[in-house]
Amino acid sequence: MKKSGLIYRLIVPVLAILLLSFVWRPQEKPVFYIIGDSTVRNGDGTGKGSLWGWGSFIADQVDTNRLQVQNHAMGGRSSRTFQTEGRWDKIMKTLKKGDYVIMQFGHNDASPLDDTARARGVLRGISDKDTLIYNPIRKMQETVNTYGWYMRKFVKDTKSKGATPIICSLVPRNSWKEGKVQRSGDSWAGWAKQVAEEEGAYFIDLNELVADEYDKLGAEKIKALYFPSDNTHTNKEGALINAAFVIDQLRKQNPAGISQYLR
Repeated sequence: MKKSGLIYRLIVPVLAILLLSFVWRPQEKPVFYIIGDSTVRNGDGTGKGSLWGWGSFIADQVDTNRLQVQNHAMGGRSSRTFQTEGRWDKIMKTLKKGDYVIMQFGHNDASPLDDTARARGVLRGISDKDTLIYNPIRKMQETVNTYGWYMRKFVKDTKSKGATPIICSLVPRNSWKEGKVQRSGDSWAGWAKQVAEEEGAYFIDLNELVADEYDKLGAEKIKALYFPSDNTHTNKEGALINAAFVIDQLRKQNPAGISQYLR
């Protein structure tokens, strides 16, 4: 009797602890993943050379006690190389139900398919067309697909995890014609929109929204205010403008209730 009583006194606390750990285990915070190129995160994201990507300022507008923000964007990457380098696979290992993935590609996707410098280009359009090339960087044969194919993969993979995909069209370059910023509605921005519509992803037309804002100020002011070194990468002020449009659209569209996490 004494022996069974001792066992009882030992087992009950252990069971109680196990039960409490199961019942009271804190729920994991959802994660807001950001993927893209240098216009989303420039360099290491610390503003070297006075250049910034808009993804570096999203966390400032989010209640990070409730929603974690991870900026995985990497300079020089296209929708293709972000995948072939294993960067997307790494995110997929931790992506879970209730998370968000916001993506912006296009600036580097028009590069050559198989040059010895980057080998990062994709086929234009959104069809299922592909081509086999020898990749001199990876030193192997590689099937290269269209921009739409890679973007669809991001969206489908995100949905497969129960997470919410959000596609952004590429922010415009400081490139003007007849007093207007040149848009990409008939190419990269338009293709991004098509993929979002066909795959049921949320869409933020940064290309058009930001271009409209630039048009109000004119080429001379835009160059002086936002583009210190080239016509693609902005300074902090330019990145803040882009980030503000992202936050505004997240608030308006409210994908999967994300507005509850915004400041």
